[in-house]
Amino acid sequence: LLPWQPWRNRETLNVAKTISESDADLSDICVIIPARNEALQISRTLEALAEQGDRLKIIVVDDQSQDDTAGVSRSFQHRDLSVIDGQSLPTGWTGKLWALQQGLAMVDRPITVLLDADITLAPGVLLSLRNKLQYENISFVSVMARLSMRTFWEKLLLPAFVYYFKQLYPFSLSNNPKVKFVAAAAGGCIMMKSAVLNEIGGFTGIRATLIDDCALARRVKQRGYITWIGLTRDVHSHRPYGGLGPIWEMVSRTAFHQLRYSLSLLLIVTTIFLTIYALPWLGLFSDSTFGRASAALALAIMMAVYVPTLRYYKRSPLWCLAVPVIALIYLAMTWSSAIAHWVGTGKGWRGRRYGKNGEAEVPGLAG
Repeated sequence: LLPWQPWRNRETLNVAKTISESDADLSDICVIIPARNEALQISRTLEALAEQGDRLKIIVVDDQSQDDTAGVSRSFQHRDLSVIDGQSLPTGWTGKLWALQQGLAMVDRPITVLLDADITLAPGVLLSLRNKLQYENISFVSVMARLSMRTFWEKLLLPAFVYYFKQLYPFSLSNNPKVKFVAAAAGGCIMMKSAVLNEIGGFTGIRATLIDDCALARRVKQRGYITWIGLTRDVHSHRPYGGLGPIWEMVSRTAFHQLRYSLSLLLIVTTIFLTIYALPWLGLFSDSTFGRASAALALAIMMAVYVPTLRYYKRSPLWCLAVPVIALIYLAMTWSSAIAHWVGTGKGWRGRRYGKNGEAEVPGLAG
């Protein structure tokens, strides 16, 4: 019933499949890749960048990796590739943002791309992002990467990751310049005007946040610039999640942070999820015919609004039958995140462990 209909997939990036010789000149674009322990992933990312066009500048910031991320990156043959050995993490910074801040110091081009080390871009993606930036008066563009959907758990949970993200950050509201209170981004692939990034002070203003992509979009939007987020099938994350454990870790790392560490918000979310996804099943056993009919209608709507996401990612619509189970698993992940915060275990990610508040990484502790 929400007028902005967050379940629809209207905001998509159409990628240019053919590139002319003039379009292939990417001398105005600089890509920053923050990389920590990404030796197994970064080669595919760099290979895909080489196919985007000519004269693209690439900066890889090796965030004190414990593997050969820097060596693998330096072995890649690209005439304008720089690999930076990252400095020690200062107090009050998260690792990724500190790596990006160091890379930003080397940016000398009008357009900056922030790209995760496990992202594969299909040919034409950077050109299409640049066209959107230049011809639609937009200063900040991001697209959600298609996550790996090969194993059972990936197929069950990862399309829903996008679905629930769009409930929290409706794209139509995020892309509306008149709506200042909603801004969203997908941190795996962001393109923005370098002048705007410098104007907001780079990443200093969000240096302690875990959900850095949305925080960056919010700062840009609050300065009066237009931001845009959408879906695409041409940006892939080639990082495999495999089983339930890695997916659980990915979600629970930031879930309670997303709720501002508020017990009240957690209880509200819990009530909403149980009402929407669990209560209709109980309604099927109602003594009232109207109650049973209402419950059946609720279940039908619950499943139907998930189908557009499944179709976009070319998944069988039959997965919609698992929506109640999926919802309860995500609710359990959120409670797991809250419990980890309350007991003070923090959040581990990419070989580091975050502090209890989840805002500033604690150097020197292995995750």
